Amino acid sequence: MGVVSYDSEVTTPIPPAKMFKAAVLDADNLIPKVLPQAIKSVEVLEGNGGPGTIKLITFGEGSQYQTMKHKVEALDKENFTYSYSIIEGDVLGTTFEKISYEVKITASPEGGSVCKNTSKYFTIGEVDITEEKIKAGKEKASAMFKAIEAYLLANPMPIE
Repeated sequence: MGVVSYDSEVTTPIPPAKMFKAAVLDADNLIPKVLPQAIKSVEVLEGNGGPGTIKLITFGEGSQYQTMKHKVEALDKENFTYSYSIIEGDVLGTTFEKISYEVKITASPEGGSVCKNTSKYFTIGEVDITEEKIKAGKEKASAMFKAIEAYLLANPMPIE
């Protein structure tokens, strides 16, 4: 098994607490609303949202994939960090054992946020992951954050 890792970063004018609430804590409801072509639904199969929780994600009509299961590895609401792994589904194919993500949202000097994401692809055997696939993954993650940002700018929501 090999591990291929890459980092990406997205900046947004949305403050960290508000972005974390939308992109992580409310994501199960918000993402199908703002990106229905990508994600149709999210269903909690076991757990309460914290570490160990297993979710079934059903992809939207525009996706080449059907479903995936993801497991929450860590959730820190005070430091705005979130880790999860894709553990099952056709997105893994015969290439990956799992794909893990670590998200950290920090304050930017301008008053918004910097959303940092580390992705780790755990391959089955020796697999060459092309730069194009990595770029496509970064673009999808960036598009998700930008869609959430656009929604929050159009629909200001209070921070609880």
